[in-house]
Amino acid sequence: MTADVWLPYREDELEGLPEGLVPWFWDGQDAYPADPADCALYVVPYLRPGSVAVRPMPEMTSLKVVQTLSAGIDHIETGLASLPGGVQVCNARGVHDASTAELTLALILAQLRGIPDFARAQERGEWLGGFRPALADRTVLIVGYGAIGSAVEDRLVPFDVARVVRVARSARATARGPVHPLSELPGLLPEADVVVLLTPLTEATRGLVDAKFLAGMKDGALLVNVSRGPVVDTEALLAEVRTGRLRAALDVTDPEPLPPGHPLWTAPGVLISPHVGGPTSAFAPRAKRLLVDQLSRFADGRPLRNVMLTTGP
Repeated sequence: MTADVWLPYREDELEGLPEGLVPWFWDGQDAYPADPADCALYVVPYLRPGSVAVRPMPEMTSLKVVQTLSAGIDHIETGLASLPGGVQVCNARGVHDASTAELTLALILAQLRGIPDFARAQERGEWLGGFRPALADRTVLIVGYGAIGSAVEDRLVPFDVARVVRVARSARATARGPVHPLSELPGLLPEADVVVLLTPLTEATRGLVDAKFLAGMKDGALLVNVSRGPVVDTEALLAEVRTGRLRAALDVTDPEPLPPGHPLWTAPGVLISPHVGGPTSAFAPRAKRLLVDQLSRFADGRPLRNVMLTTGP
């Protein structure tokens, strides 16, 4: 087959591209590399605003596949209605597992062991001792147990945690133990010392972590959000951390980017990283392997991986 494909990598950066495809480099520039109407497979530029990512979509009348390089597809949702029917929308499952799991562990350890306090004390030239909680012997609850959740558990095990509790949209069994459905979450929250959010942003998960959810967490628990900012009700979280009852480590926020002067910046017990779970040195090799595999499947007419939805009708 011969088909135009738009890629955020140049042809010489992708080893093993299948024959028959016509690759065009586009990473969000104002000018398009070719006529969008001829594009059959569109790889969404990574770390570009949603407004940039969806801009060519209304003109992509021959489109068959949209491939994101993120674990979620929420940033392109506004463009999906403009696509023709039958377009497969794929995410980058597996690409961000290592990077996001590393950051999750870093945020947990930083908050438990008081690393932000030490950094501030160093700036003051102060030797800040004291007793700090360990990750060992803690119960960690993972909400949104998919590929990244499994990678987080891989990294938790060597730290001698007491227990990992897994929650996903529906119940299932894994080699490590059961995955509980979301409906059982209220009964599981009081057991957890650390709650890690890894859910995609959907209508079901928007505002999932509200005042009731937070009230169900045990005193002194740590909330870690590495999913999407709107999964957490920001005002409800602020109310809890201001009392000192809960702490938080947030790689994502609502709003995002967090504007100067927002109360989350100075809220007690809150550590913020600027949505950096995915962009590390581990990203590019995994992203390129995924793209070459998907392009080969597309060229050969084989089923694609990671299909999240197909546009209708």
